[in-house]
Amino acid sequence: MNKILERLDLTIQRKTTESPNKSHTAKLLKKGTEKCAEKFGEEAIELIVASVKKKKKEIIGEAADTLYHMFVLLRSKNISINEVLSELASREGISGIEEKRKRNLE
Repeated sequence: MNKILERLDLTIQRKTTESPNKSHTAKLLKKGTEKCAEKFGEEAIELIVASVKKKKKEIIGEAADTLYHMFVLLRSKNISINEVLSELASREGISGIEEKRKRNLE
């Protein structure tokens, strides 16, 4: 399943060199991290609203939009999905309570 995430990340990375006139991704990235964060936030709110309404098809679509915009936001900071996946892997098997406690000690 990670392969689709990696392909999306590579596509977004490739779009960084394309013309903003031909690529929505390039247009967002050209506007900077603030705009990318704003779009991610909008999509996250749309996912929340869809989830409250409990319409499965809408939830799935909004979740996909949210993931895409999260990837664009990460790329605006030159962070790859593999870096995020590595962080998740490092937390695997650790309870959320324990993981949060460790972060608070740092």
